[in-house]
Amino acid sequence: MPDTSPVALFRPLLGERRCLDDADSLARYGVDWTRVWDPAPAAVLLPETVEELQEIVRIACEHGIAIIPSGGRTGLSAGAVAAAGEVVVAMDRMNAIRDFDPAERAVTVEAGVVTEQLQQFAEEQGLFYPVDFASAGSSQIGGNIATNAGGIKVIRYGMTRNWISGLKVVTGSGELLDLNRGLIKNATGYDFRHLFIGSEGTLGLVAEARVQLARPPRDLTVLVLGTSGFREIMQVLHAFQQKIDLTAFEFFSDRAMNHVLEHGVNPPFDARTPFYCLLEFEGLSEGILEEAMAVFEHCVEQGWVEDGVMSQSLQQAEQLWQLRERISESISPWTPYKNDISVTVGRVPDFVEEVDAVVQEHYPDFEIVWFGHIGDGNLHLNILKPEDLDWEAFLERCGHVSRWVFEIVEKYQGSVSAEHGVGRLKKPWLAYSRSPAEIEYMKAVKKVFDPYGIMNPGAMIDSGR
Repeated sequence: MPDTSPVALFRPLLGERRCLDDADSLARYGVDWTRVWDPAPAAVLLPETVEELQEIVRIACEHGIAIIPSGGRTGLSAGAVAAAGEVVVAMDRMNAIRDFDPAERAVTVEAGVVTEQLQQFAEEQGLFYPVDFASAGSSQIGGNIATNAGGIKVIRYGMTRNWISGLKVVTGSGELLDLNRGLIKNATGYDFRHLFIGSEGTLGLVAEARVQLARPPRDLTVLVLGTSGFREIMQVLHAFQQKIDLTAFEFFSDRAMNHVLEHGVNPPFDARTPFYCLLEFEGLSEGILEEAMAVFEHCVEQGWVEDGVMSQSLQQAEQLWQLRERISESISPWTPYKNDISVTVGRVPDFVEEVDAVVQEHYPDFEIVWFGHIGDGNLHLNILKPEDLDWEAFLERCGHVSRWVFEIVEKYQGSVSAEHGVGRLKKPWLAYSRSPAEIEYMKAVKKVFDPYGIMNPGAMIDSGR
């Protein structure tokens, strides 16, 4: 009988060097940052062209082989995990940047381009790619598109979706679609581009994208303010937004501050407060800086802010950003259980109080660390694992309380995954953010673009395979 194993089927197309089945490659490409499932792919495929992508999908359709798309594997919802003999299609070799048009401020990139490489390319052209987050140095554009990645600048610039003017995708049947073709204005019916943005590889594979770039921000100024409570942070946000266009507004708890300071970051000021907010804006003139100081003084007078500091140089601004950007790194030794949740900004204070009360009641022996992009309603709830607690037991306890947290999310009409996607980890909780009718329509859309049910079948919604 002929050999129909994935390696035998794909090696004639890709060769031994781009169709891998050694243990190291399978372990490396079969997981993302969640580490909940053990990697068990049948092979790792490294295509270099759109035509190879199409042929991979056609072979997979013919033989009923599931495909897991893989970018930088920095996801936190197990959206790129191959745990059941799938083939991983890794985009590492599809990493060209081309067709830059300065008049349109747009560039075409292949799916495997690393986010930081696109940011650097934009900077070289005197422009700016504003989607930015901690994993920019290893995440890939295709993965960013698949999860509609957000980050620290959403309050000003929006999500990945806002910057993609065209997509080339290979559907689950191997068909190539050229979506929107980089047009800024196009009123010709359904825009399938937006179905693929955030689809987590369940509809097909992102091959390349037309990306819009922006004017770079100038004279960025950072304020770090200490507050006595969470509601005060929201008062500060409202006060500054009335007067100044912010490029970022982040928050973190004093517990988060403790971990960052233990990693060698200098404290912003002598006082310690329960919560802190970090806000950033363009200090383009003395008038704007004076306005910012006036708002700061108003916040102090109102009792919302106990202490604060404003950067006086680019170097100091970068140092202040370390207080926020190094939180994830500083708590990683405690193997945190993460919840990435969001509600509309106006509902944040009541929502946080309810969630925090549930968490504190049921996790009395766990350390709870809050931080997030509070300016857009996105909160990161981190539960740190005690050193003496078994990982499986820790996951089980966290899973029980997650249900109660997500019930509160549902009550406030929020999202169980604000920016990390659904993947496998959040799939059981999808109904807390999507109605039964929406989920049925999602399944129907998947069947249209993925009729054989081979595209990332374990992620987001049941594939019906």
